[in-house]
Amino acid sequence: MKIELIQNKVYFNNGSEKKEIHPFWLRERVNNQQYLDIKTQQRLYDPTFLSSNVSLNKVNIDDKYLEIDFNDGVNSKIEIDKIILEFSKEDAVVKSIKKIKWDSALENIKNFKYQENFYNSEEMHNLLVSFYKYGFVIIKNIPTTKNYIIEFANSIGSVRRTNFGEYFDVKSKPNPNDLAYTSLALSPHTDNPYRNPVPCIQLLHCIESKVSGGLSTLVDGYNVTEDLKNKYPEFYKILTEVKVRFRFIDKEVILETISPLIELHEDKSFKQVRFSPRLDYVPILEKEKLDLYYQARKKLSEMYNSDKYRIEFKLEPKDLMMMDNYRLLHGRTSYETKEGERYLQGCYIDYDSTEGKLRHLKRKFNL
Repeated sequence: MKIELIQNKVYFNNGSEKKEIHPFWLRERVNNQQYLDIKTQQRLYDPTFLSSNVSLNKVNIDDKYLEIDFNDGVNSKIEIDKIILEFSKEDAVVKSIKKIKWDSALENIKNFKYQENFYNSEEMHNLLVSFYKYGFVIIKNIPTTKNYIIEFANSIGSVRRTNFGEYFDVKSKPNPNDLAYTSLALSPHTDNPYRNPVPCIQLLHCIESKVSGGLSTLVDGYNVTEDLKNKYPEFYKILTEVKVRFRFIDKEVILETISPLIELHEDKSFKQVRFSPRLDYVPILEKEKLDLYYQARKKLSEMYNSDKYRIEFKLEPKDLMMMDNYRLLHGRTSYETKEGERYLQGCYIDYDSTEGKLRHLKRKFNL
């Protein structure tokens, strides 16, 4: 990718196509101190008030900068690398981290250890990179002080509050409003598919675990749906197209949204899975289409529940797991409450928290 100057016009050339860069687009990016606040990188003027007849009087280019004299009297130097970055279709920080697909053979994943000054350390940067690669990380040695999970979550961004509260206690209790608050086994699922938007990331902090069961389970939904696409393209297609209704009801709220089980970006790449068969309601469709849909959903469920794709492990006290609720399915094995207590605390954060933290740490450590 490069920036070219031809007959006083500026072009972006990515090797396969060449586009002229609009003079107004360049004028919006002037970075003189009277036009841009250096600390916040926010404009000190409203570009909608500029003349629509902005043009380039004179342009010079070298290896690092475009120097432009605009017809309204403004002169500015603009970094070429920043222009190229804006023309890139990918987020240079986050989307450039390649997802690593995994199944039950996954091993040797690095665990991270909490320590003093962890939140703004290079190790936190490495943790977030690993999270985006695998969809989860486990941090050891997190203090088991009650509600410490909130401090950890807020060190990355902001807690996403829900009707369950700022945080929630995951343990068996009487009259639960969700099966998570029982000792029953939970099959692979994503959390809160009935919300709009769905919480992106879940944190689970183990406070106490005195039971032999209650193993945590994870499945890489990204890997499963890619396998489904390759092996059963008809099933994959219908599961990306048919939107089902997810609903949650308790005495104080009714939450509902409509979405496919496999959601794609505009370019048809993977975006998100939703899976919680106790909560979804399929729309009325032609019999033939529903026949195909039910076959597809059954196959997807078989794959999610297969030993081939699932990993199991025990979260020990002081362990905190951070997992991508758009990518991973999670669950647990059953346990006996008479053996003792299994007590976890959980909360949610969103991608803007992890993305913002990652960009900040890359800038801080010049990575």
